[in-house]
Amino acid sequence: MRRTTAACTTVLLALVSAACATSGRPQTQQAATDAPATLSFWSTGGDDETAIFQKAADLYHQQHPNVTIKVQTLSWDDAYAKLLAAATSRSGPDVISGGMTWTIQFGARGAMVDLREHGLDSLKAQAQPAQWESAVSPDGSVYGVPLDMSTLALYYRTDLLEQAGLDAPPKTWEELTAAIGKLKAAGVAKPYSQDWGNLDWIGYFNYLYQAGGTFYTPDCKPSLDTPQAERALAYWVDLYREHGAPTASVEASDALDTGTALVVGGNWIAKGMDVNKPKLKGKWAMTTLPAGPAGPTTFIGGRAIGVTSFSRHAKTGADFVRFMYSDEAIAAIVEEARKRNLPYIPPRPDKVVAASSFTPEQAQVFEQAFSTGKAAPGCPGWDESAPDVSKQLQSAILGKADVRTALAEAAKVMRANAG
Repeated sequence: MRRTTAACTTVLLALVSAACATSGRPQTQQAATDAPATLSFWSTGGDDETAIFQKAADLYHQQHPNVTIKVQTLSWDDAYAKLLAAATSRSGPDVISGGMTWTIQFGARGAMVDLREHGLDSLKAQAQPAQWESAVSPDGSVYGVPLDMSTLALYYRTDLLEQAGLDAPPKTWEELTAAIGKLKAAGVAKPYSQDWGNLDWIGYFNYLYQAGGTFYTPDCKPSLDTPQAERALAYWVDLYREHGAPTASVEASDALDTGTALVVGGNWIAKGMDVNKPKLKGKWAMTTLPAGPAGPTTFIGGRAIGVTSFSRHAKTGADFVRFMYSDEAIAAIVEEARKRNLPYIPPRPDKVVAASSFTPEQAQVFEQAFSTGKAAPGCPGWDESAPDVSKQLQSAILGKADVRTALAEAAKVMRANAG
């Protein structure tokens, strides 16, 4: 159920180059809007998530009997490659969903409809501002809009904190390292670990923004050569090298179940904890991530949804995307998600507590995270750069490079891929 942004591999870059050939092609001839139509929606995620989005598609069909939308599953592991292949051949789905910045990459290569042509830029007023900004191209094109939201939380074992004499979870960087020390002193062998983003740019993202840094400047120039970026990486590295955070990733619920006291994990962990780890019931809680010197910023993930430029039903596809923001569509998705005990957070901040599939208490933690959250950069070349940026961050954590050198090398990769 993990959400992520695109991570182009070297192999995929060849497909990216091929996809460039789609630019400049004539527009696809459109079918009559009043004729019966069947649209294909390739949804990145699990089969259960396909089922919840199909509920919205079925509701759309009830209101538009001439239109049928069939939702198909793409796994996170191979979705990017399959969608690029579809873009290259200009055949495949009418509607797609995937990582937050994917539609930007496909749109730059001529494979997506600019949804401004159908007035969907008006959805900006309903979306989380930073997530919307992440989904929109630097030139303002709207090739995709947020479909859902995800974020991180600090999960903790209440019994282990009590054992260490801690009456509350840490709220700042200083309190976090102090808490780790107290937990160690109390005999807790595994005080802290990170799940989503461990040794990855997503994990660093939180500390970077909490220190007041960014990956790029507003005009998309790499900005990792700052004191804020160094301070963030130095603190993150210390969590591993001085405070014993494991470099091996363990899913948050497993980490808590095996005695880790503080775990940074994705929001979806909360949904199934009591079911999947019944021995933990009553022994765990969650809160927002500890704040850094610049504040409490937390990464916002999720999926973007858009319409392909080779669809013969672009207007209908755009209308369906708009429908996914409606109260009734969100209600249908949430109802089905609850039946299946699935995590789902709508792309509208006003619905996080009112209409997510989480408990109100859990949703309030996520709502607080979203209120100060930031999403992945939508700058040119970011998706191609992200894996190598992660490698440079890992080099610092593993002691193969100092903080300044690792950041300089990461920025070099970002500049090379910026075009």
